[in-house]
Amino acid sequence: MPHTHISHDDRKTIAALVSGGRHNQTEIAAQVGKSPSAVSREMARGSGAGGRYLAGEADRKARGRRGGANAERRVIAAGSGAEKEVEEGLRKYWSPEQIAGRHLLDHGVPLCSHVTIYAFVLSRRKDLVPFLRHGKKRLHRRRHGTGQREMRREEAKKKRIDTRPGVVAERSRVGDWEGDTVVGQEKVLHVLTHVERKSGYLYADKVEGSAEKVRRATERRFGRCPKRKRLTITYDNGVQFSEHETLERNLGAAVYFAFPYHSWERGTNENTNGLLRQFLPKGTYFKDLTQRKLDRYAKLINTRPRKRLGYRTPEEVFNCVSG
Repeated sequence: MPHTHISHDDRKTIAALVSGGRHNQTEIAAQVGKSPSAVSREMARGSGAGGRYLAGEADRKARGRRGGANAERRVIAAGSGAEKEVEEGLRKYWSPEQIAGRHLLDHGVPLCSHVTIYAFVLSRRKDLVPFLRHGKKRLHRRRHGTGQREMRREEAKKKRIDTRPGVVAERSRVGDWEGDTVVGQEKVLHVLTHVERKSGYLYADKVEGSAEKVRRATERRFGRCPKRKRLTITYDNGVQFSEHETLERNLGAAVYFAFPYHSWERGTNENTNGLLRQFLPKGTYFKDLTQRKLDRYAKLINTRPRKRLGYRTPEEVFNCVSG
């Protein structure tokens, strides 16, 4: 797994999963696409005094850990030319970012960061606070709420299943899908399943469990599917589907979500995952599972006659509708 720094969005996801209390560190690592050891270190270093992990607190501590770099440009010495330049800029009602940016433009080297200017004003030159926009009293704007409030905001963006067009429930057309993941024993590797509601036709893809990788795998798979046959997708509430807005834009398919703990609202997908478990029983490690094997399992399911289809196969029903 390639090394990348843990971003603010990663920290929001970690905080949300931790507050939910239903995921261990290995599962959380899979969701953000990092190694379990990286997430373990992040949780240990980013927790507050009460032992609770919050994204904003973790960000603040991360900035502090990076504080050793370029220290000489982060201190505005008393009586220095930097102090004079900052004061002159503020008295002209320039923002700290404008002061720092203009100095770099004029001289080709940085004066200091805008964060340093804010810290200087708030700690040593409070007489200059009135020149800050709105008489700013703190170094950074408040982050957008606690992890739970952020989760509520994300939930509010989801279109729920009760807003789907009625035709979806009728199973009268091909093009309405349900999606979920089947989790391997190692927790990091998943099988992403999409099942078409009318025909029962199955797409199955091996993925790592992060939201970005799930979205990309979905886009690759449905990119080969005619537009007429990708009208809606209904998911459960796993964080692996949190990039649903991007998915909607890129696929042109409307994405909906079942209500939490209402697995029966995606019964077609749940039943098909049960069929796939015939080949991948619970406790199976997915490390050695190849996409070629997975395609074979999906083919066996898609070419199996179904009673509800008048003993036609999902493949026959799905393919009888032209693209």
